[in-house]
Amino acid sequence: MASERKAFSTLFAEPQKNGLTRPKGVRGVGMPMVNMGELFAFPRILPMKMDRVLVGDKERSFILQDGDLLYARQSLVFEGAGKCSIFLGGHEPTVFESHIIRCRLNRRKADPLFYFFFFQSPLGRDAISSIVEQGAGAAGIRASDLAKLLVPVPPLPFQIAASSVLNALDERIETLRKANSSLEAIARAIFKSWFVDFDPVQAKAEGREPDGMDADTAALFPRDFEDSELEEIPLGWTVREVRDVSISNRKSIGKNHVHNIEYIDISSVEPGRIASSTMCNLAEAPSRAKRLVSDGDTIWSCVRPNRRSFVLIMEPANNLVVSTGFVTLTATEIPFSFLYLSVTTSQFVEYLTLRADGAAYPAVRPDTFESAKVIVPSESILNRFHEIAEPMLRKVAANNRQAKTLADLRDTLLPRLISGKLRVPEAEAIITKRGE
Repeated sequence: MASERKAFSTLFAEPQKNGLTRPKGVRGVGMPMVNMGELFAFPRILPMKMDRVLVGDKERSFILQDGDLLYARQSLVFEGAGKCSIFLGGHEPTVFESHIIRCRLNRRKADPLFYFFFFQSPLGRDAISSIVEQGAGAAGIRASDLAKLLVPVPPLPFQIAASSVLNALDERIETLRKANSSLEAIARAIFKSWFVDFDPVQAKAEGREPDGMDADTAALFPRDFEDSELEEIPLGWTVREVRDVSISNRKSIGKNHVHNIEYIDISSVEPGRIASSTMCNLAEAPSRAKRLVSDGDTIWSCVRPNRRSFVLIMEPANNLVVSTGFVTLTATEIPFSFLYLSVTTSQFVEYLTLRADGAAYPAVRPDTFESAKVIVPSESILNRFHEIAEPMLRKVAANNRQAKTLADLRDTLLPRLISGKLRVPEAEAIITKRGE
């Protein structure tokens, strides 16, 4: 179904608008305000923690409505300029900052979700790219140019039906990600209770039974503490260097290695998710993507450690290669679940952040990472913890793989639906056939 093209402004309910200017020094109370940080981090702006600002009666026109489209006026990189997110409502009135352009669509002519998906598609990104101006230090778009963009305008019923199909996939992806956040939060909470706060040992030292723990597991923990080089730790536990309980792989693969690989770049790593990988030929991979990893390995970005760029590799894939910008750890003396959670605590991240070298791109030297200390309990406690944590982490991995499958399907259907080359019933049949 071919669609006529019209200026984007013909779909507006009111003229596009730039947001409020509020210096950091006056933020803290008032209404939540969507900043560039939220826009770049979240395609869908939902209720979340944001800066707060005071808003006067004459500024209430800056309050967002459900379905408002938000665009980045500026970005340090060309690809970020014009990035589109959609505001999906909040528990309280919310405004937006001056580096963001708001477009509010006329619901009798346009479905906001349809145009949100349009600007995620190659067609939409190409349209945005045509109005990006590259400056010396940043790239940007003008609101007036955004209004003049020619966009497809299929019949409203088609817009709503197409966006409904794509939105259903997105919602399923988000459900999987929320489940993963809960699963990893549970694993981390148990780890913190047992191995950071020492709750079971503290309880037994006070003559109490550990909360929420069966008798057999409680019996594995000592009831006393002893001094160590780090702090007071449970009796019989040890302080070890990371290099003592794991192998740090620094070896790069050679030119004779199999040519078909999957590689992971630092930019694709997000805490709590499996890093997204890209299939390619070894010769086409980035020059830094040269290190093999396998199931159960922890990869930790040496660059900008405060960004928490780490992930547990749990992929049944062969020939998975990562950038040499990662420290790659394979557990030896301890279970991989314990290693992963040990080297990703807030205390461990802070320790490495304070020891990073370099101003623009602070990085941790591998030797510094490998000499960092971890507290290691008895083998029986390690095994019991792994029995609890491994199924959770495996489920996270399975959910991530399913989310990636759904995202790939969405990204395949999206441009075909947006362009009218694929009808909605055909898209629904494809989804059903793939068992999604």
